[in-house]
Amino acid sequence: MKVQVQSKKGLKTTLSIIVDKAEIKKKLENRLLELQTQIDLKGFRKGKVPPLVIKNQFGKAIYGEVIDKVLKESTTKAIQDKKLKVAGQPKIDLKTFGEGKDLNFELQLDLLPEIKLKNIENYKALDYSVKVGKDVLDERLENLSKEYKTFEDKKIDIKSELGDQVIFNYQATADNKEFEGGKGEGVAIELGKDLFLQGFDKQLIGVKKNEKKTVTSTLPQNHPKKELANKKAIFECEILNVKSPKKNKPDDDFAKKLGAKNLADLSEKIKNQISDQYNMALNAITKKEILDQLEKNHTVEVPQNLVDNELKSIPNNPNSNKDENSVQSVKKRIKLGLILNEYGETNKIKVTEDEIKTEIQKQVKSMPGQEKFVFEYYQKNPSATQHLQSSIYEEKIIKFFKSKINLVKKELTIKEAEKLIKSFNENNKAKATPAIKKNESKPAKSKKISKK
Repeated sequence: MKVQVQSKKGLKTTLSIIVDKAEIKKKLENRLLELQTQIDLKGFRKGKVPPLVIKNQFGKAIYGEVIDKVLKESTTKAIQDKKLKVAGQPKIDLKTFGEGKDLNFELQLDLLPEIKLKNIENYKALDYSVKVGKDVLDERLENLSKEYKTFEDKKIDIKSELGDQVIFNYQATADNKEFEGGKGEGVAIELGKDLFLQGFDKQLIGVKKNEKKTVTSTLPQNHPKKELANKKAIFECEILNVKSPKKNKPDDDFAKKLGAKNLADLSEKIKNQISDQYNMALNAITKKEILDQLEKNHTVEVPQNLVDNELKSIPNNPNSNKDENSVQSVKKRIKLGLILNEYGETNKIKVTEDEIKTEIQKQVKSMPGQEKFVFEYYQKNPSATQHLQSSIYEEKIIKFFKSKINLVKKELTIKEAEKLIKSFNENNKAKATPAIKKNESKPAKSKKISKK
């Protein structure tokens, strides 16, 4: 194979590639021998069809298959031998081809720019954290004590009221007939929550332990049995017990009920939980401060084909390629992606399989009941796994920057954090951080081919 640089202008390079006809002939003969063991033709035993017969019958298709494979292999080798970093899809322009001829084609490439990395040690950024005051902590503890209620028995002659818990058995009928699922034992409802059937709770206000109470209610529209949907039902209830809510005292015993060691441990967990609610947004602000300095201090020529491809991918915006704001925004994202990738490669930052698995596990834990769906999603969507890998890679590079630059810590109150986050979101509605991928000097699987 002979490879020559035909032309070079900016980031565009054209290679002239010639593959000797003898090499193509050899590959064609090898393919015919492979097919001999697979093809079953009438009049011949399987595996005994002469190569010449196979060639006469399937010659054009086999030659096309061989040429396609040669194009892919020679394209890959040419890019690797020339140590080129390709941006996007290479294009192939066939010049001469055909059985008994050399394969002559041009490979048109858009290359990634050479990036000269600048010193980042003088960069400055604010590293925000949230201060959780005693008032906020006390309010959260108070809300928890209300949310995780406990109930204690009322005296037998005291009637139920709103907020009480009523425990009862019931037997329901519709059209004077009992129905499947119309019986319940030891059912407990909190009056006022209206979680059983709409309007059911109110009818149990004023009942006492050991009383019997008839409740009339309408069965739900989505009842499993269609013939019972929206039907009026009569519930004969036997009141087993009436309990009043007991106010939880935020102490060590209450903390243990919530899985903490003691009240101090619970308070620390709440502080961390509140901080985590703001950290992601605050980290995004710090990240932008770093990225803005990177973009300002590096001069990078952005490959036009990457810009065009990303503009086409913008949803619901057919005129995006004419919108100067969209073009500049896309160019900035690509430029930052290229810079970050160069820093990542230069500093040997990599993403391991274990890191990807750990991140997927985090997502699984955050979606209880949908674990199988999450796992299957990543198994069936390699592009989703690639996107996840790119996000982890980017965050590792940002973490590297934070370890090198002048990172100034700044503590905010919750109100200050909310104000800062709101302002940041309003100013960056249409902007996105760069999505980066590892550079790969591999040709695309599908190529645009023009025959001359």
